[in-house]
Amino acid sequence: MTTSSRFLLAALALSGLAALAQPALAAGGAEKPPRQNWTFSGPFGMFDRAQLQRGFKVYREVCASCHGLEKLSFRNLSQPGGPGFTDGQVKTLAAEYKVMDGPNESGEMFERPARPSDRFPKPFPNSEAAKAANNGAVPPDFSVIAKARTYERGFPLYLLDVITQYQEQGVDYITALLLGYEEPPQGVTVEAGLHWNRYFPGNKIAMGNPLVAVFDDAGKPHDPGFYTDGTPVTREQVARDVTAFLMWAAEPKMEERKQTGTKVMLWLILLAGLLYLTKKRIWSRLEGAH
Repeated sequence: MTTSSRFLLAALALSGLAALAQPALAAGGAEKPPRQNWTFSGPFGMFDRAQLQRGFKVYREVCASCHGLEKLSFRNLSQPGGPGFTDGQVKTLAAEYKVMDGPNESGEMFERPARPSDRFPKPFPNSEAAKAANNGAVPPDFSVIAKARTYERGFPLYLLDVITQYQEQGVDYITALLLGYEEPPQGVTVEAGLHWNRYFPGNKIAMGNPLVAVFDDAGKPHDPGFYTDGTPVTREQVARDVTAFLMWAAEPKMEERKQTGTKVMLWLILLAGLLYLTKKRIWSRLEGAH
């Protein structure tokens, strides 16, 4: 391996782009998403419980008809580090969904109300049904979408991200995508079935603006009481809330991981101090012997 090859590999590892795991999305004339402020960013960040509950409401009423959460169980909604629903609320919520089970005594599959231990059911029985309902496109599952999307921030920002531990490029992109629908520039033709989005690679996206389910063409909410906690219903707020929920869905144990990491780092610092004092004590004896 040449020196230049080693340097390239080292640069990729240092930047944390993880290009082999997830493709960068900033391409094809798309604008780079603006950086957002998130409560869960940084080594000590935590989720906002109220925001997660609002985000779940948006997901359920706007996104769930096309995008599943097949890696998430209903009971995760009441576990520590999550939206903070009670066990009773989760049980009631799960019962509103139907899942396939079986076989029964007759050897047949049957449909029953979901339980907290069940995973969220898929919105379509198979990919062909999904294509038929979405102009030939299969809507991606949302379980890990917040970790599966990113974009190139460019030099020197990607080096700064390593120092600041900024890892929210995915949620920045999703928020920008939801807010990026607009009329195409003059002279640009958008084919039937596609929509113009300033942040999507290539700018033409098959998914229609999902926020039209909450807002009219003038940007006013269809239901001003959409949020029951009194939070203002704005396009930016709704986009950020559902994105925060998707981040939690992608990493429901994030808070536990960060707390464990903090304890490990404190222990390592303490251990380093003890080793240093031990070394000083031992070597001071040897110096005295001379």
